[in-house]
Amino acid sequence: MKPGKELLFLALGGSGEIGMNVNLYGCDGKWLMVDLGMTFADPHYPGVDLVFADLDFIEQRLDDLIGVVLTHAHEDHIGAVPYFAQDLGVPLYATPFTAKLVHEKLVEAGIEKEVELNVIDHLDRFELGPFGIRYVPLAHSIAEGNALLIDTPHGKIFHTGDWKLDDEPRIGTPATEEELTAIGDEGILALVCDSTNVFNPNASGSEGEVRAGLMEAVAAQKGRRVVVTTFASNVARLQTLGEVAEATGRQLCVAGRSLDRIIRVAKSCGYLKGLPPIVHIDDAMGVPRGELLVLATGGQGEPRAALGRMAGEQHPIKLESGDVVLFSSRQIPGNELAIGRIMNSLVDKGVRIVTDRQSMIHVSGHPGRPELVALYDWIRPEILVPVHGEIRHMAEQAQLGLDEGIPRAIMQKNGDLIRLAPNGPKKLSEERAGRLILDGDIISPANGEAIIARRKISESGLITVALAVRRDGQLASDVEVATLGIPLDEDMEAFVADAKVETAEALRKLKGDRKRDRVAVAEAVRLAVRRTGQRWSGKKSVVQVMLREG
Repeated sequence: MKPGKELLFLALGGSGEIGMNVNLYGCDGKWLMVDLGMTFADPHYPGVDLVFADLDFIEQRLDDLIGVVLTHAHEDHIGAVPYFAQDLGVPLYATPFTAKLVHEKLVEAGIEKEVELNVIDHLDRFELGPFGIRYVPLAHSIAEGNALLIDTPHGKIFHTGDWKLDDEPRIGTPATEEELTAIGDEGILALVCDSTNVFNPNASGSEGEVRAGLMEAVAAQKGRRVVVTTFASNVARLQTLGEVAEATGRQLCVAGRSLDRIIRVAKSCGYLKGLPPIVHIDDAMGVPRGELLVLATGGQGEPRAALGRMAGEQHPIKLESGDVVLFSSRQIPGNELAIGRIMNSLVDKGVRIVTDRQSMIHVSGHPGRPELVALYDWIRPEILVPVHGEIRHMAEQAQLGLDEGIPRAIMQKNGDLIRLAPNGPKKLSEERAGRLILDGDIISPANGEAIIARRKISESGLITVALAVRRDGQLASDVEVATLGIPLDEDMEAFVADAKVETAEALRKLKGDRKRDRVAVAEAVRLAVRRTGQRWSGKKSVVQVMLREG
């Protein structure tokens, strides 16, 4: 579909889930992409690390795509850039901090010379086809979180990105109430808004409050080694922890490559100027216990991150009974079990755990209900389009907006093509909006045969049957049976013997031409062995038949 004299919106990711944000705006024959993110795989995709939005819709319309504008540098907004930017073949636009992190990703992928990356000063308006775009700084849990004010011939859009309100953000200067009210005075057709924390009845809280909470929490740990784990991208929190280390007489050590990268990029953009000298990991254990503050990755339970390796005693920094770990982060849904495993391992060593439920050491980067209502009052849109949330989050925000006086709201999800103007909002069609997975070095459909088979094998195990059969359907060799992932153990010998008997019986029952049909022979063996496996294990295992002529 080529946009006509109209304004369209289409989410390919991030509407119906938290993460993997990819949004498209269509206007007067052109498409604009806002963000190109990814999400991390869950156990539904065994062996897979990353999940991407399927970009097939826009890949079929690349001649009409004019650019990708990135709101901020969280992975769920930029993580897919190194995998798709070269194929999309259009310029990228980002503010300085985001641009530097994106550039590093492009360098790692070896495509920095093939992808045009434009650095936009925060308040500079720029034009892309029928779209006039201006960044509007908002507070978030990363440096340079931005909304976008998108001007079109059919009306203005205020696309929030991820945001919150914060009177003491520690890093950056977000737009004020007066500035946001002035934007609303211009007349806003549609507010496309973050839904993540819509069920939170309270405001998200300030980084300034976290500074006070961390100062108190660390100061209380006299004579103990303290580890703080937080999101590496939260530059304001890193600034705070540097100040906490100095104020409490501790030396700062940083454990984790993602933290090293963020600190390097933040300093190059003028942030973290007052960060104290950092103790090298190899020297950390030489610092007296009560004089060390370790900033570590791994707060989401990642086993290979610094905190997970400390918990498993596989890290140069050793934690002892009486040491303290402060979780200055929230649990991302889906990570609860992994985080719990690390916490239990630490507590088993006598390490004390402190979370945001016990102390004011973390606040969210997304708006609670009071913040949403405040933004509605300032922006005063004609239409509310909730994004960045599961269906329940977006539905709740749509209702909240209507209750607060926004004239119209529309519930949409990935793949819903929405006309915002003229005469909107109206759903026009349902377009393809699936998922892709990164499996090793291969990007493939998330529901492809390989992943479906892997999922089945992970759930029920694999049985392999190898045999030779003559053209007349008679066995020409012994039947070899092997299993993988089926816990028969001491029953294995008896199971294999039974499977061989059932295989021979299945071949004997074949009649006429089916005896000579290799496909029919293989399928008869597969079904017979699967029935045998189910009888012995209660599982419908995947059965692979290797058939050769005798």
